[in-house]
Amino acid sequence: MLKKYLVPGLLIWLPLAITLWILDIILTTLDRTLVLLPRAWHPDQIFGVHIPGFGLILSVLIVLATGVLARNFFGRRLLRWWEGLLSRIPIVRSIYSSVKQVSDTMLSPKGNAFRKVVLVQFPQPGHWTLGFIVGEPSAPVERKLGAGFVTVYVPTAPNPTSGYVLFVAEAELRDADITVDDALKFHVSLGVVTPGGTVARPAVEPKPLGQ
Repeated sequence: MLKKYLVPGLLIWLPLAITLWILDIILTTLDRTLVLLPRAWHPDQIFGVHIPGFGLILSVLIVLATGVLARNFFGRRLLRWWEGLLSRIPIVRSIYSSVKQVSDTMLSPKGNAFRKVVLVQFPQPGHWTLGFIVGEPSAPVERKLGAGFVTVYVPTAPNPTSGYVLFVAEAELRDADITVDDALKFHVSLGVVTPGGTVARPAVEPKPLGQ
């Protein structure tokens, strides 16, 4: 009896609680950007009470201003100087260059990362899952494998930030014809939320022998 009402209640409150928790982490983290302002300009000094979210507004303004600056001649020169400075710091150089390559690939309008969802046989032939085409093999790899291969990222569930990077022959892939968002929801939900936003129906339990 308790389970009959407890589970529906959890299904309503658990997603809401996790969503609010994540938003609280984001807002709390972004509010730290207020340290860039003079103390007299802080919202709690002006209004006399702490108002969460001003850090988010400041962060967006900083990002927009940086983007505007990077689009002009002097901004590009300043950016090259800044990247050159970071490239001279041993540990920072490795971390920054790796993150920059990934972000350039993911966010660049000309990039191909996560632009197409495909069906790929993994972890063995006959077993299929959803993967993302993230690019093409480098020249040394292509010389070993031959032409016609693409780089496919297969995320792990429920954490799509980890996974496997595979070189797969393009002829062995099938177009999934679904969006990237739907494919990510599929992995995060452990396959419960099927592409299209619907919830998968539970499998029919096999009947005992003799019935």
